[in-house]
Amino acid sequence: MRSLGKRVHTFLERQTSCVQASGTEIRQGQGHAVRNFPTMVKKVAELSFRNPEFVLFFRGQPDDHRNSKHSSTFYPAIFRPSDGFSLPRAELTRRFGLLGRSEKALMREYNLLGSLKVRRFQIVRWAILQHYEICDTPLLDVTTSLRVGCSFAQRVQHECCFVYVFALPQISGSVTASSEEGMQIVRLLSICPPSALRPHHQEAYLLGEYPTMTLDAKQEYERKELDFSRRLLCKFRIPGGPEFSPPGYESIPLAALFPDERDELLEVKRRMEEQGNNVYDLREKG
Repeated sequence: MRSLGKRVHTFLERQTSCVQASGTEIRQGQGHAVRNFPTMVKKVAELSFRNPEFVLFFRGQPDDHRNSKHSSTFYPAIFRPSDGFSLPRAELTRRFGLLGRSEKALMREYNLLGSLKVRRFQIVRWAILQHYEICDTPLLDVTTSLRVGCSFAQRVQHECCFVYVFALPQISGSVTASSEEGMQIVRLLSICPPSALRPHHQEAYLLGEYPTMTLDAKQEYERKELDFSRRLLCKFRIPGGPEFSPPGYESIPLAALFPDERDELLEVKRRMEEQGNNVYDLREKG
């Protein structure tokens, strides 16, 4: 994946206004503190205006995960080190084996609209498996909704939490693949049926390498090339409590983000589990 490769306009922790900074400064910073959601909307608007060549996506997390160089990292779950530092080949092989078996189970049990896409396109299968937390994949969840990103950041009660802004190429269609940037963007709303409610409520997208990352192909990449922090435009630090969301700007409740009782893709997941294809059974079979 190609990094932003230049100084971009962003907000750093000790700056009151938008400044130019490098990717290293953004990743290693503590995050620009924002007191409330209306203020954050204004700052994101300025980021969009000052970086017009990019489309902005968001990811909210309760914690800022860093590497040994104290830089924020955003590895897809399948590539995250087991101990925070290294990922042995045997463990990576096991994870990809689990992914392959989960794909077969999904194709067998999927009976909703779009089944042809699920059978034909691996990236579609990965997107569903990742977003519905069936198993780890080479994809990373993001959203186009700032409010959704903030709501995810505040899912766990912390004194402060983090919202990250990623600068991505222009998008078009269900899957946007950019050979120049070495990445692809999956619009989950376009590949999941209307009865799969979770992606629509979350305005969900997934990011992946281009071309599609396989186990063998991964060996040809440096580890840092799999880290989506290379596309990080800004890091915001927000309060974890209700003071961040004044009346009219409340966080989205979990029941709205996860309308699970009406989501038919969860029925597909349940059948996979009943057939012995959940994560734990698949791991044991591997």
